[in-house]
Amino acid sequence: MRRTTSVLLSLTALVTVTGLAVPSAVAAPVSDRPAVPAGWKAVDASELARVTGGADARRASRAADEPVQLALQSARNNRFVATEVTYPAPNTGVQRARSAAVGGSWESFAFEWDEATATYGLRSLANNRYVAVEKNYTGSAQNILRARSTSVGGWERFALYYNADLDRYALQSTLNGCFVAMENSYTGSLQYALRARSADVSGSWEEFSLFSIGS
Repeated sequence: MRRTTSVLLSLTALVTVTGLAVPSAVAAPVSDRPAVPAGWKAVDASELARVTGGADARRASRAADEPVQLALQSARNNRFVATEVTYPAPNTGVQRARSAAVGGSWESFAFEWDEATATYGLRSLANNRYVAVEKNYTGSAQNILRARSTSVGGWERFALYYNADLDRYALQSTLNGCFVAMENSYTGSLQYALRARSADVSGSWEEFSLFSIGS
């Protein structure tokens, strides 16, 4: 992660600046996830709360189960992930790394920890919906991420990993065991879309920086 102002996640920065239909479903998480690459480690709620607290003692002492508000920046194109709330169906709520800066709720997410599964639910502050992996979609949109769920089940759960050498994070869907990638080579309305489709973290496509935006 990169320090830009005051608080940077894992040694975090406060960013100041700058937006298929499937019913919500419950699916059992994949039990045989691919091995996490060497050098990566799982990030639990206590660690996330600690690193987002930074030098601010009040935030450093936040409860471990209190949601942490973050922005995600793709390492591939240096753009922040936004929720496309104005996209028409079936792409309403698609996640795209397309914003040059964090301008508000479109680029803001609450990371909500679940102790039982050791995973996070990502709630978009743009529409107050949880991000789901659209496993039932077909073609280039299969496994695309959309903020469309009102609750968290297998479709909406993600493991979070950190690589200290790279100072970057990776998200792994528990629905299909795949890592989230940013589709830099796509064109049209789904350019820079996020999809849970990689078996491993092979490079910047699957790597993100996390920036604290909470008070």
